[in-house]
Amino acid sequence: MKTEFIKKEYLSNIKIKKEMIKNHINWLKKLKAEGINVKSGFLIDQHKKPGGGGCLIIECKTYREAEKIIKSDPMIKNDIVNWKLHEWVDILKNNN
Repeated sequence: MKTEFIKKEYLSNIKIKKEMIKNHINWLKKLKAEGINVKSGFLIDQHKKPGGGGCLIIECKTYREAEKIIKSDPMIKNDIVNWKLHEWVDILKNNN
């Protein structure tokens, strides 16, 4: 799971934000077309206002595989977001 937050210097630059989001969506469509199971969206507050960043969930066999794919995200390649990647472990699956 990758979480990200747009860097402050890009928050007010609507033109760059829209361009990067468009590129990000196209990147996601390409991943899906390649058969990669991925979900992505932005975070909103209790008033449905965006600005809390985004989250991407990707299904991969290894952390390194996920990291390689994530680093091809246009938002990361263009350095407009701060991001973190974490491997998620299903507690129910691992306690059977």
